[in-house]
Amino acid sequence: MTSDALFPRITPPVTEKRPVEDTRHGITRTDEFAWLRADNWQEVFKDPSVLDPAIRSHLEAENAYQAQMMADTSDLRKRLFEEMKGRIKEDDSSVPMRDGPFAYGSSFKKGGEQPRFFRTPRDGGDHDIILDGDREAEGKAYFRIGSADHSHDHRRLLWAFDDKGSEFYTLKVRELDSGEDHADQVADTGGSGAWNKSNEGFFYARVDQNHRPSKIFFHALGTDASADRLVYEEKDPGFFMNVGPSRTNEWIEISINDHETSETLLLHADDPAGVPKLVAARETGLQYDLEDGGDIFFILTNADGAKDFKIMTAPASDPSRGNWRELVAHEPGRLILSVVAFKDFLVRLERKDGLPRIVVRDRKSGEEHAISFDEEAFSLGLSGSYEYDTDIMRFSYSSMTTPAQLFDYDMRTRARTLLKTQEVPSGHDPENYVTRRLMAPAHDGEMVPISLIYHRDTPLDGTAPALLYGYGSYGIAIPAAFNTNILSLVDRGLVYAIAHVRGGKDKGYAWYDDGKRQHKKNTFLDFISVARYLVAENYTAHERIIAQGGSAGGLLIGAVANMAPEAFGGLIAEVPFVDVLTTMLDDTLPLTPPEWPEWGNPIASAEDYRTIADYSPYDNVAAHAYPPILAAAGLTDPRVTYWEPAKWVARLRERKRGDNPVLFKINMDSGHAGASGRFSRLEEIAYVYAFALKVAGKTQTGALLTT
Repeated sequence: MTSDALFPRITPPVTEKRPVEDTRHGITRTDEFAWLRADNWQEVFKDPSVLDPAIRSHLEAENAYQAQMMADTSDLRKRLFEEMKGRIKEDDSSVPMRDGPFAYGSSFKKGGEQPRFFRTPRDGGDHDIILDGDREAEGKAYFRIGSADHSHDHRRLLWAFDDKGSEFYTLKVRELDSGEDHADQVADTGGSGAWNKSNEGFFYARVDQNHRPSKIFFHALGTDASADRLVYEEKDPGFFMNVGPSRTNEWIEISINDHETSETLLLHADDPAGVPKLVAARETGLQYDLEDGGDIFFILTNADGAKDFKIMTAPASDPSRGNWRELVAHEPGRLILSVVAFKDFLVRLERKDGLPRIVVRDRKSGEEHAISFDEEAFSLGLSGSYEYDTDIMRFSYSSMTTPAQLFDYDMRTRARTLLKTQEVPSGHDPENYVTRRLMAPAHDGEMVPISLIYHRDTPLDGTAPALLYGYGSYGIAIPAAFNTNILSLVDRGLVYAIAHVRGGKDKGYAWYDDGKRQHKKNTFLDFISVARYLVAENYTAHERIIAQGGSAGGLLIGAVANMAPEAFGGLIAEVPFVDVLTTMLDDTLPLTPPEWPEWGNPIASAEDYRTIADYSPYDNVAAHAYPPILAAAGLTDPRVTYWEPAKWVARLRERKRGDNPVLFKINMDSGHAGASGRFSRLEEIAYVYAFALKVAGKTQTGALLTT
């Protein structure tokens, strides 16, 4: 189907050109749309009303254009929204987790957008709402709760909120008996804190004007935040930093890291005036995480060439590196993802052969056992426990066809208790769907995993449309988890596939290394290989594949658009990181210095400059016949700034061939995560899905397969 038949012929906004030249390493680039970057971007994040009127006018024109182009999908979007909403239990509640005399959880009320946090007596009883997100969000265009952590004595709640979408969180303290918040509050934080042992104050990370957590402070209750004591300051802008309690709450851990190096400092939780003690000095490429095990620390690390990580121990009295001793040896191809300590057991989540598994170790005997599962592809998550001295741990399980299940697991008896199965109020029959785990040959012989789901009545003769999702950065693996939203696509005959491309850790740490810096193109080539494999195996056809990715996954979409536009029928790039070279050259932006280990530093290295320039989507837009493209962004996004997709869209329109449209939808009231309410977020998803269905030629509101 041609673009003319799918989209109306409406003239898009024309972006004014104001060419700016930049010369680095003897190479000159011209950026004709650089003016879309607001000079006062730091102020805009905190107060969007101060945005340059010319930029605001342009963004509003883009929104008006996309609204016209998508006007005929209004009924479809309403239908999609109602379907997705119908799969959500509106008054859903978590299973409370025990901690001393109480159990804590979260819930939603029917029609509510925001979570409510509650507690009950330990063994059950009435719910006491301790924080009502809907009430706190009243009158705000955007509102998101960052954290809600009760004090050790259960008297107070430390909670955080962001009401701009820019991720500058304000911390407040609530008395749980009265429900009243203290007058003192702390602004510009990272969104969480850690109580000291006496519960009379908390540690937190303050975010600077460039949105970097550069300082750790201690706030004593009843005092002004301006008097907070500086505990630690990180001088290197290339490192992230956060603070949190240890497993037993005996320690405060200050964790410092970039994408390849980490460092930890410890402070006794009962000594807020103390000086943090360094565990092991940062060493480029050395990563380690501490897990408090009472008299010892468990240390998850890649030290000594343990690429897929091993577990060490060290005495709590002196956990410096010279005292590390091996407990669980490195095994190539088995990536240890995390560890959780209990008084008598150690639990680890690992990935082997592309699938996760949970292993429980008896701390005294060293005996280990794995918790087994039967499906071909699935997702696991450790929920842990507030309590350290317990035999019960909690985990979640789901697959692309199996709704999420929450279990309590007795580590001593090995009995698992099903606590909750995700309810789908509108109904869900797993037998209506088929899920597969496929392997696609890549350009260099590697085999790329694919997780795939389709309706059992979908014809596999190449006529079905497909939504192909990918990410492929920072070592993040996309789980083959249950997602009620995609059923609205699958029920309309689309094949939904996740391409587990290099740049994630789906096949171990080497899979990540082989998709970063000088090897970054493998991420994009893997994705193209997956698209071609799905066509070769008759799951779909190239003109019927709609590719989707967000953030660094949006970079993936932008790159494959330039490298193989003919392989896709449509492209969806949400909050897309598409102006990689310009961003990595701007060390004032929030994430740039910490991101250099991931992408390279084009300021210092001519080689890194050329590597990034070779794939950066904005720099490689050419006179291609691109398929229809949708870009989506948030005005106050500190992670991928709004001007990246704005510039990309402008350049695409200027240089592309053909009449396929490029749409740009920007939420003027949100940041990286989109709308903050659970139902308003569904409206955004419905819009994206409507675009995909429009491109696929399946916009009939009732075009569902028999279920």
